[in-house]
Amino acid sequence: MPKIIGSSLEEHRERMHELIFSSLAALLRERGYDTVTLADVAAAAGIGRTAMYNYYPDKETLLIAYTAHETGIYVDELRAELANEPNPVGQLRIFVRMQLNHLATQHIAPSSLSTILTDAGRKKMMEHIEPLWTLLRTIITEAQEQRYLPDEEVSVLLPLVTASIAGRSTADLSGERLDKAIEATTMYVLRGLGAQLSADGQPRKLSLRK
Repeated sequence: MPKIIGSSLEEHRERMHELIFSSLAALLRERGYDTVTLADVAAAAGIGRTAMYNYYPDKETLLIAYTAHETGIYVDELRAELANEPNPVGQLRIFVRMQLNHLATQHIAPSSLSTILTDAGRKKMMEHIEPLWTLLRTIITEAQEQRYLPDEEVSVLLPLVTASIAGRSTADLSGERLDKAIEATTMYVLRGLGAQLSADGQPRKLSLRK
C-alpha cells in the first residue's frame, strides 16, 4: 500500500495533486506540452504509472486541472490587489499589468490551447478562466458608469482587450524589457478604451455630453 503523505487521506490527496502539478510545470518548462506524457509526469513525481491514473486518466485532464489550480491562485492574488485600488481605471491598469506579468511566466500560450485541447477540453478550460474575464467585464462596466470610460458596448470591448493581453507578447522577457512591454501595452489598452489621464497619469472623468 502506498505511503500516506500527511495526517489524513484528504491531505494526502491534496499534497499528491500539488506534487503532480509541480512536476508537470517543471516538464513544461523543460520540454513543452507536446512531448510530455502522463508517464513522464508520474516518473517526475515519483509515483507509479498506475497510481497516476487514479488521479488523472489522461494528459488533457491533467492540464485542465493544473490550469484551474494556477488560475484560482492567480485570481485570488488579483482580487487582493484590486481591493486596494478604488478607481476603476486604476483597477484596469492593475489587471492588465498583472495579466501580462502572469503570462510572461506561462509555459503554454492561451492562444495555442485551441489546437491542443479537444472540444470538451476547451469548454472546461473556458469555465475555469471565466472568473478572470468576469472581473475584467466588471471593471470596465464600473469605469463607464463612473464616467472614466466612454459608454461603449462592453461585449464588443472585451475581445479587443483580451486580444491585447492574452497573447504571449511578454513571454521570455525580463527586467527592463518586460517592464517597458507591460507599460506600453497597458497604455495602449487604456487609450484604446478611451481613458483620459492627467500629466502625472491619474485618471480623469470624461466631460458630460451636452
